[in-house]
Amino acid sequence: MREHRHWMEYALKEAQRAFELGEVPVGAVIVYKDTIIAKGYNQVEMLKDATAHAEMIALSAAYNYFKSWRLEGCTIYVTLEPCPMCAGAIVLSRIDKIVFGAYDFKAGACGSVYNIAEDGNLNHKVEVVGGIMADEAQSLLKAFFNGLREK
Repeated sequence: MREHRHWMEYALKEAQRAFELGEVPVGAVIVYKDTIIAKGYNQVEMLKDATAHAEMIALSAAYNYFKSWRLEGCTIYVTLEPCPMCAGAIVLSRIDKIVFGAYDFKAGACGSVYNIAEDGNLNHKVEVVGGIMADEAQSLLKAFFNGLREK
């Protein structure tokens, strides 16, 4: 668990960047052999792109790192449980493990609402670990949405 917390701290830093830019504060990092090879934060509003989730940004950076779409041996750390789009992209990328912070009981696709990551009908299953530093991730999300409501 200590290792997961270590890497999740980096994902939380990415989420903080999103928060400061007015984006929904979700951050992600991809780790390969004890090294961060890719990172991302939500950029949906900045890029005017509904697919610009933290995970998608990080996946693109990892593809560039490996010069391949196959990310075997990698773990993605993300502050919020991935949605169906992101979970599907992670499965297709052949990532070994998803570690996430806060659960998403409205759109989570790694166990909360759906479980795309571990669906045995797909050609790859991703190990899922949820709830790592969930309080910290949830606090950032609550602060963001409370700020929107105040406006």
